[in-house]
Amino acid sequence: MNFTLSPAIKQLCPSFKMGIIQYKNIEVGDSPQMLKGRLRLFQESIYFDLESKKAAEFEGVSEWRKLFKTFGTDPSKYRPSIEALIRRIGKQTYLPSINSAVDINNFFSLQYEVPIGIYDSSNLEGPIEFTIGKKEESYEALNERNISLENKIISKDALGAFGSPYVDSNRAYVTEKTTQAVQFIYLKPSLSEEQAYKLTKSLSDMFIQIHGGEATYQVIN
Repeated sequence: MNFTLSPAIKQLCPSFKMGIIQYKNIEVGDSPQMLKGRLRLFQESIYFDLESKKAAEFEGVSEWRKLFKTFGTDPSKYRPSIEALIRRIGKQTYLPSINSAVDINNFFSLQYEVPIGIYDSSNLEGPIEFTIGKKEESYEALNERNISLENKIISKDALGAFGSPYVDSNRAYVTEKTTQAVQFIYLKPSLSEEQAYKLTKSLSDMFIQIHGGEATYQVIN
C-alpha cells in the first residue's frame, strides 16, 4: 500500500510528518490486564495534571490546535482527537476498554499527545493520500454524525475519505475480526526525523508484543 502527502499539506506545513505502520496476521481481542491497568493509571495522572493546566495547554494539543488553524479549521469548534480525549478525562469520563487494538491506540495517543488512527486494511482500497478536505466531501463518523471535511486533514483511498485527526469514519474501524491493519500517527511537526522514527518504532513494537503478527513502519514528510 502506497502513502503520499498532498502538495497542499506540504505547502501549508513543510514540517508535516506522518508515522505509518502496517500490520499483518494480528489477533485482536480483549486487552490484557497490563494494558487496561496502564491506560487507567495514565488517565488518572492526566486528570490530576488538569488541575493545574487546561487541555489546550498540553504541548501536543497546542501544536495540533495551531495546525488545525493553519489548515483552516477552528479548533475550538472541531477539536483534534487528542484534545477531545484529554477533555473527556477532565470530566472523569474515563475511556472504557474497547479491544486491544483500540486501547493501545488510545494509550499511545495520550502518552505522546498526538492523534492516532487505526484502520482495518481489508476495508481500504488502493493508494492512500493525506490531504485537505474539500467543501463537497463528508462522511458518517464513528459518532454516527455526518461530518463535513472541508478544510480538515483527511486520509482517503480509492473509495474516498475515511480518516481524520478530528474524528474517523465508520468504514474501516478495527474489530476482533481484524487480521490486517494500518495505523496513522499524526506526529508533532516539531519532532525531528530521528524522534519521529523512534516514536513510530516504539508503538509498532508494543503493538506486536500484544497482537503478534508482523509490522512494517515508515515516516513520510
